[in-house]
Formats: sequence, C-alpha cells, structure tokens
Amino acid sequence: MGILGGTVAAANGAPVAGIIAALGALAAGLANAFSRPDPRDQPSGSNASTGRSNSDAATNDAPAGDVSSAHDQAATPAPMTTIAAAFAPPPEPAAPPSDVPSLFAPPPEPARVPLLTDPVTGLFSQDYFDIAIEARIAAARRHLRPVGVVLLEVIQGLRVDQPRPTDPKVVAAAVRATLREADTASRREDGKFALLLEDTPENGAIWTVERIRRHLVDADASLTVWAGVACYPAHAFDKDSVMKAAENALVAAREWHQDRIEVAAGD
Repeated sequence: MGILGGTVAAANGAPVAGIIAALGALAAGLANAFSRPDPRDQPSGSNASTGRSNSDAATNDAPAGDVSSAHDQAATPAPMTTIAAAFAPPPEPAAPPSDVPSLFAPPPEPARVPLLTDPVTGLFSQDYFDIAIEARIAAARRHLRPVGVVLLEVIQGLRVDQPRPTDPKVVAAAVRATLREADTASRREDGKFALLLEDTPENGAIWTVERIRRHLVDADASLTVWAGVACYPAHAFDKDSVMKAAENALVAAREWHQDRIEVAAGD
C-alpha cells in the first residue's frame, strides 16, 4: 500500500515526494519480512510465533545434543513423599461421638427396684424399714412418744461350737407371733432382723425381745438369740443415730457365748 501510494502521488504531480515515500514503504516491508522476533520479547506463558508453550518450543528447538538432557529431565523420578502417599493405607474412619451408644456395647444394667417385702420370709424389706423408721421418729417427735428399735440375730449350733445361720422362716414365725399390728418387722440384707416398736420405751423393747427369745428356744433349744436395743429419745434423736446405737448394742451382745439382750448406752 505504501508503494501504490507513492505511485499515485507521482502521477498527481509530486514525483520527488512520491519516490521517497515509495522507497520508505519498500524498506519497511523488507524489514518486516526478513526480521525474526526475539523470543525474549514474547510473553512468558507462550510462544507468539507458533502458539505453543515455552516448554514445547524449548524441546522442539533444542539441538540434537540436548535431546538426552531433556529426556533425563522428563524421566526424573517423583519425590519419595509422593510415592509413600500413593501406597499409604486409607485413613481409618472417624470414631463415633462418645454420646452415641455402640451397637456392640453391652446393654446398661437395669436400675435396682426397691422391694417392699423380703421374698424369703414375707416380712418387710430393708428398703421399707429405712423409710418407715424415719417416718415413725418424725411422728414421735411431734407427739413426744418413744420408739423402740431392735436388731436381732439368731444362730444355731453355738453351744457345740458349730455356729451356722438359722432358717429365717423360723425366726419370722416367732416374730409374727409376738409383735403387735402397729409394730414393723423386717429382714435385712445381711440376714439380721430389724424391729420397729411403736410407742415403746426401753423396758417394753426388752420385754418384747424376751418373748421372741422364749418362743424360739422352746421350739429349738440349740438356738442362740442376740439382740441390740436402742430407743428414741432415750439413746438418740434421729434415725441414723438410733440405728448406730442399736448396731453397737448388737456387737456387744455377740461377745457373749449365750443368749444376750444388750441395751445401748445413753448420750
């Protein structure tokens, strides 16, 4: 287009200017045709003349002597950390939260249900006695009346040095035959018997235990009866203290090698 413009300009009456313009255009065209772009002037990400990436152009344009070095670079092994990661075992699954019960865990133990009666003798249970004595002492405190508590233990064969537990049903029968309807009799978990005597002072509690002892000994002379007696308010003023006093009295009675009714010491 530059040569054509100079010719047109010469035809229009400007021969010198047209020739100079034509020569300049011809020189510019030759320079563009024979000049090769410098790779340093191209963008870093691609080759402008071929449209290929720098890595492909470097591989194709490298001399024959550099082929091995390019091949060695391509064959460089991966780092050991990458290889170890490829052959590592899969991660273990995350443990379930602690509040989610496991399917293979044993079922929780059922809660203990308090019993009202002893399944062997039919008397009241220890759970019932522990509730009844607290209620009876509270009522006695309001009405200023005494309450007697007795812990009873009966064994067999003590006189021949072969002590063993007595049939609890025999003791229960003697207790039922002696106590009043207002009194409470229970069999404790340790095998002993606990008696709660309504409106009964110390002397009345001793006489009640003596009648039970006679009933048992008349049926079987090999039996030995030990008893500990404590009363409210003579020996203590609350449930725990009364029971502790009766237990101490029973321990003192068991020191005897014969029938014994021991009364708790007063505070």
